[in-house]
Amino acid sequence: MNDVILAATDAAVQLNGTQLGISVVASIVALILLVTVAKLHPFVSLLISALVVGIGSGYGPVATVESFSATFGSTMASVGILVGLGAMLGRVLMDTGAADSIVGTLLARTSTKMIPWTMALIGALIGLPMFFEVGLVVLVPVIILIARRSGLPLMRVAIPTLAGLSVMHACMPPQPGPLAALSNFPNGSVGVTMMFGLPIAAVTAALVGPLFSRVAAAWVPVPAPASIGDESAAAAAATAGADKPADRTLPPFWLSVLCILVPAILMLGNAIFEIVAPDQAGSSALYAQVLAFLGKPAIALVVAVLFSMVALGKATRMSWKDVNGSLKAALPPIAGILLIVGAGGGYKGVLVDTGIGDVIGRFVESSSVSIFLLAWLIAAFVRVATGSATVAIITTAGILGPVVEQMGVTTPSIALLVIAIGAGSVFLSHVNDAGFWLIKEYFGLDVGQTFKTWSVLECLLSVVVLALVMICGVFVPLV
Repeated sequence: MNDVILAATDAAVQLNGTQLGISVVASIVALILLVTVAKLHPFVSLLISALVVGIGSGYGPVATVESFSATFGSTMASVGILVGLGAMLGRVLMDTGAADSIVGTLLARTSTKMIPWTMALIGALIGLPMFFEVGLVVLVPVIILIARRSGLPLMRVAIPTLAGLSVMHACMPPQPGPLAALSNFPNGSVGVTMMFGLPIAAVTAALVGPLFSRVAAAWVPVPAPASIGDESAAAAAATAGADKPADRTLPPFWLSVLCILVPAILMLGNAIFEIVAPDQAGSSALYAQVLAFLGKPAIALVVAVLFSMVALGKATRMSWKDVNGSLKAALPPIAGILLIVGAGGGYKGVLVDTGIGDVIGRFVESSSVSIFLLAWLIAAFVRVATGSATVAIITTAGILGPVVEQMGVTTPSIALLVIAIGAGSVFLSHVNDAGFWLIKEYFGLDVGQTFKTWSVLECLLSVVVLALVMICGVFVPLV
């Protein structure tokens, strides 16, 4: 198999540039049509799109399949582990009540005037370890209850929370999108990406969420929906610090926050050490080896999962069997995500082996277009066309991966590039996005109201993150 791949890779140098460019455009069009018109699963759509590139460019059907399979496997080996562990951590936090503890404590110490900013913080904290859809399900009852009790318009509470959730989903590992993008770039670092992504996401959520919520509340002055059931209301009341069921013990606030931050602390610690003391990083010294080991994303997440299981299980008096059951329950919902991420890696592998990096690299080098802006534009286009943030990230990273390798982009710039791609992937959520309909139904909005609130919010988050990336890019060497 290796001989086939090597031979095909050598042949890629002889591929016609025009034919290759046309085949790439055709593959993107095919991907969009398959996802939006045929409603085909993104995994199959990405596989077919890879075949369009490989066969259309003259790379060859056999070589295309071999290239796709090889890169699919390598992507799953790196990203699949992290996505699985991230899902486990999020499920443990939810099932043990750690998420409830964070929300209840913050709200209990917040004045009515500060609720929008507190909800943005809650959305960001919950959004760091949990997938967007999971965080949304956890927080919707809280949003509705807080809007009722405080007397604030629904949008003043909902918009900041959604801003925190969404921007973390787009910018921060261990969310699947940023991890998938990083897997496409040599020299990419999860720790460095978190070091840039955390302040960018925090500033964006703090500014856009509370400020736009004023406008959204004026545009869509709807009250909190009355359709929430009694059981959900009781759960939300417990979350918000009301009377908790007698048989339930929530973990302390500090421990809940620590469990969320453990992987970030470990990965950021190693990233900062590599920047501050580059000569000592990677040395044989024990402390350097320990920092490097614990800073590996997979190890950091394993430590966080095990620590959370033991600490939260003991704090809440949950049996080991019940806590361990949370790990099992976390995996089935992410099976589709893993296949999509792996297929995106396979698609990228075909693009690399056909030599598209040379074509796009020459365009980037000969034009004055910033690579961050180019990444954002591609991701935004695919996002608007397909409605999938994951597909947008994977497609964009696959296209730009060879360019980054050819140009020798630095690790900090790769981190900014990943964040720019993530920003583009959340631009203009509309009717082809499942999240659009989730927001509409949860908050009892009509389609027009959802456009005025959720869709506009996603556009603002996307543009502000891009602006902050461009500003940071001025001070960070590209190559």
